[in-house]
Amino acid sequence: MPAPPSALCAGPRVHLRRPGASDLRTILAAVAASRRLHRQWVQAPSTAARYGTYVKRFAGPASRQMATATHVGLLACRNDDDAAVGVFNFSEIVHGAFQSTYLGYYALEPHAGQGYMAEGLALAIDVAFRKLRLHRIEVNVQPTNTRSTSLVRSAGFTREGFSRRYVKIAGRWRDHERWALLVEDWRALRKTKR
Repeated sequence: MPAPPSALCAGPRVHLRRPGASDLRTILAAVAASRRLHRQWVQAPSTAARYGTYVKRFAGPASRQMATATHVGLLACRNDDDAAVGVFNFSEIVHGAFQSTYLGYYALEPHAGQGYMAEGLALAIDVAFRKLRLHRIEVNVQPTNTRSTSLVRSAGFTREGFSRRYVKIAGRWRDHERWALLVEDWRALRKTKR
């Protein structure tokens, strides 16, 4: 089944689209079902108020202006039934000479571990380099999050460093590894896959 017209981009099984107010119930239910999966890794919006704030910041009018957006949120959905399988968030996007962003992401149950996030990440990278016209994507991963480390490594990210007590998640300051992908690296990887 092809991706719906609302899709920004699509792969064989997954498409990316902007989250909206109409996704509230679906996302809150998926986040609740994913509580064990997310516990120490991420703080996904778990209330209507938090989801509303998220949509305003990551999918509001300012996020639609790719040349000036500072935050862009993308919902990864299956092509066959539009079920939400994960979320990708570009934050602190800086244009001009820096052309960089931080990328955060999380899978949603019951779809975790089925390869959807790998396909979604490839699409999100495409958005960053083609539509946002960025030069660098940085991802910060807790060292014990082996699934996330494997995901970014397989997408071509390079480990650049280690940040002690970097982000406070679930009430604790957590160490993170810094991973980055440059547009030149991405282009080279695309050439080798042809």
